[in-house]
Amino acid sequence: MTAGDQRAVGRPRRVTLADVARHAGVSTALVSIVMRGASGASEANRQKVLQVAKELGYVPDARARVLRQGRSQLLGVMFGIQQPFHADLLEGIYAAAEDAGYDVVLSGMAASRGEDRAVDTLLADRCEALILLAPQSPRAWLADLADRLPTVVVARSIAEPGIDVVRTAEAKGIELAVDHLAELEHARIAHIDGGNSPGATERRKGYRAAMRRHGLSGGECVVPGGMSEDDGARGVFKLLGAGELPTAILAFNDRCATGVLDTLLRAGIRVPEQVSVVGFDDTHHAGFSHIDLTTVRQDAALMARLSVAHAIRRLEGFGDRSRSSREDVVSPALVVRGTTAKPRPPASN
Repeated sequence: MTAGDQRAVGRPRRVTLADVARHAGVSTALVSIVMRGASGASEANRQKVLQVAKELGYVPDARARVLRQGRSQLLGVMFGIQQPFHADLLEGIYAAAEDAGYDVVLSGMAASRGEDRAVDTLLADRCEALILLAPQSPRAWLADLADRLPTVVVARSIAEPGIDVVRTAEAKGIELAVDHLAELEHARIAHIDGGNSPGATERRKGYRAAMRRHGLSGGECVVPGGMSEDDGARGVFKLLGAGELPTAILAFNDRCATGVLDTLLRAGIRVPEQVSVVGFDDTHHAGFSHIDLTTVRQDAALMARLSVAHAIRRLEGFGDRSRSSREDVVSPALVVRGTTAKPRPPASN
């Protein structure tokens, strides 16, 4: 057996239009007509071709379609590989794109793979529009990208001509969390923030505004943080090193809150008996029984639908510079679970 034969054995050959035609006893041209949904085939032949294609496992060649049509019908999505909330968004984007007749191409960003490389991959795949989840690149870079291709930014506030935005009302979400903790009679509420992450500035502002509104400025404390579990852990270490812990900690997101919970557990500090903890996003793991995290829910399904709708709208009108940018701000909601409770007075000696 030659090397070529070995490769053939290890990798099944792709089923072609000619294979379907041969098994159905019709011409390749007729199979092509059926697969394209064009007129010219009888209903009987159409059903026979579709049945044979299904039995053989025929899958249309997307690249060949691009060459034929000059369009890819692809929406490119850049996402953070380690961000659970992005996974929730992707699920909704897939569904909305399919409903609109588009396919989705994904390109992940990570510490070792920057946004420029992630976007270059989408451009190389001939995506017709881009949906960027929480990009951190400079405005000028995003503006240049939007001049080349219809672009929608999700989970970041950016006022730039040619870029549509879908985001949560970040400040409102944090205010809901502070309101909840204030109603539970917490006075010392710390916020481990998101550093330079998209949305962090708005959440800091919302936190400070809500603390002032409740007359709790004296218990205000912003700790530099970020988006990861490690950022949450470092934030707790800083609070522990500063002396007395606050009675509640408001984390930048659910990942950060998970790091807070883990560090408090390892330090022997009970949640919520000694410290209440609130996250942000309501990712799928927040509701697990062993986490049971009180958090601010972002409506991932609605944000996904809006982002796809904006991408297609901008795609259909691309080149018409009179089309103004749009921003959809989605309302958040508080989800109360088991990590928050009234603060308990310290046990007397």
